[in-house]
Amino acid sequence: MNVYLRILMVVAALSLGLLFLYPMWKIYLEAPQYPEGLELHIWVNKLGGSSESVLQNFNILNHYIGMEKINPDSFAELKYMPYIVVLFMVTGVLIGLIGKPKLVLIWVVLLAIAGAAGILDFYLWLVKFGTNLDPTAPIKVPGMTYIPPLFGSKQLLNFSALSLPSWGALGIFLAIVIAGVVYVVSRKHTKRELTYS
Repeated sequence: MNVYLRILMVVAALSLGLLFLYPMWKIYLEAPQYPEGLELHIWVNKLGGSSESVLQNFNILNHYIGMEKINPDSFAELKYMPYIVVLFMVTGVLIGLIGKPKLVLIWVVLLAIAGAAGILDFYLWLVKFGTNLDPTAPIKVPGMTYIPPLFGSKQLLNFSALSLPSWGALGIFLAIVIAGVVYVVSRKHTKRELTYS
């Protein structure tokens, strides 16, 4: 790989750093009790919101419909995900320095698998919270589940939920796309060199 492709690979790896600067995902909830809306931020290592009381207000709403309380300490993923991201960043930089196209491909595939596993894990958590309801909840609707949307909007009783990726997720997207381009271009260069040699 030439020096420009190596630099691009390093940029791809470092773009994962956006996960530490911005949330990965946002869930926006609008309810009559909260006309200004509630915005839950899901980071690579924590849960937060647009204000300090967001998590508490989400849990108040969850209590009424019987959903489990959101407790950041119960998400083991928030403890080990930062290490996985750092591992991808370090190995990506090393691969950029080594300059082997096959290693770039392996890195891209593994990152894509890790990203897909993260989305699946997030969806399973949404299903768990939305279906494992307390039968003694103040508000009960027979047969009703409250699974927030993985992506897009959904009406849940008298409140609407909107779930979208945030700027942190852009880091994963950029890493996959840039590294993918590095691999494709480097393979073309290798084939061209073999043709003319």
